[in-house]
Amino acid sequence: MAALAGTDDVTRYPIAPGYRVNVRTGPGTQYGIVRTLPYGMKVPVYCQKPGERVTGPYGTSNLWDNIANGEFVADAYVHTGSDGYIAPRCD
Repeated sequence: MAALAGTDDVTRYPIAPGYRVNVRTGPGTQYGIVRTLPYGMKVPVYCQKPGERVTGPYGTSNLWDNIANGEFVADAYVHTGSDGYIAPRCD
């Protein structure tokens, strides 16, 4: 993804306090875990994709946030300030 070049100017959103969130290869818990984010992490959101509906500290949503090439986290654990899309839809 060429869009990931020059990531310094991208907005980063905080993961819910007290949560270590699994980063997955796709938009659902059936996808493999790539890594687990540490407490207090802030993540960029390059694009968003509908997937499995997940309930977290910020409600229930089927949105998944792409935080790096091939890496997704459930939007219900990211404080974006919105219940909807805050980034383009992933291809």
